[in-house]
Amino acid sequence: MSILKGVGVALVTPFNEDLSVDFDSLTKLVEFNIENGANYLVVLGTTGEAATLSEEEKKQVIEHIIKVNNKRLPLVLGIGGNNTLGVKKEIEETDLSAFEAVLSVAPYYNKPNQEGLYQHYKALAATGKNIIMYNVPSRTGQNVEADTTIRLAKEFPNLFMIKEAAPNILQYFDILRKKPEGFSLVSGDDEYALAVTLAGGDGVISVIGQAYPKEFSTMVQLAFEGKVKEAYEISNKLVDITRLIFAEGNPCGIKVILTEKGIIKNYLRLPLVPASEGLYAKIKAEMEKI
Repeated sequence: MSILKGVGVALVTPFNEDLSVDFDSLTKLVEFNIENGANYLVVLGTTGEAATLSEEEKKQVIEHIIKVNNKRLPLVLGIGGNNTLGVKKEIEETDLSAFEAVLSVAPYYNKPNQEGLYQHYKALAATGKNIIMYNVPSRTGQNVEADTTIRLAKEFPNLFMIKEAAPNILQYFDILRKKPEGFSLVSGDDEYALAVTLAGGDGVISVIGQAYPKEFSTMVQLAFEGKVKEAYEISNKLVDITRLIFAEGNPCGIKVILTEKGIIKNYLRLPLVPASEGLYAKIKAEMEKI
């Protein structure tokens, strides 16, 4: 599955003023990322506000992205939740023929222990589909510890990758150090992307990357080539804006940048709201510096 290497972009879902899905802007977003060097596209993740979309809207978004992409980039589909049997059933019943893998977030809210997390992903592995585990404790309320990830990676070959977004970068390094051959780790934290890639990771599934795909993809490629100084020159230019886009939650910040670039309109669905005027101004000012 080395095809999923480099910069995967976690696409937002653009909305119109009436909060219907803005398919014209979605087309622009996909084309912008393909034309500017993104390596693969992640559909209906958290950044895509998937939790606020109806089942019909999800189907429409999936079909639209498949059509616009037209097999140019690999695709990953987000399917996750805190009902293991429900997630398993959805994976089994979804047509995944256009997708390389499913990105499945660790169960949230329930706060299972490590054995519960292990059993959850074991159940998903039983589908036989290619699964990317996703650990993001800031959202789920529970950390998938490195030893649990390694245990799963060794036992189930179709759990072939983890999008790791633990707040402790040492956890990334522990996984990279102990993982079996063929298992892949990508950063789920944009600010850690370069350090993790240099340490042996396979890149990043990025939020900021969809606004700066050329810069982010170049940075990661330089890391693969061991050109550390050149890679950090790009990384350092993007650190401040990366921090700003998450200041009031995701994806309100990234939608500011994409709006200013003329790709989408600045609308979100409740319970999320657009960035405050103050944050909008800060992001716009940082964009001008870049």
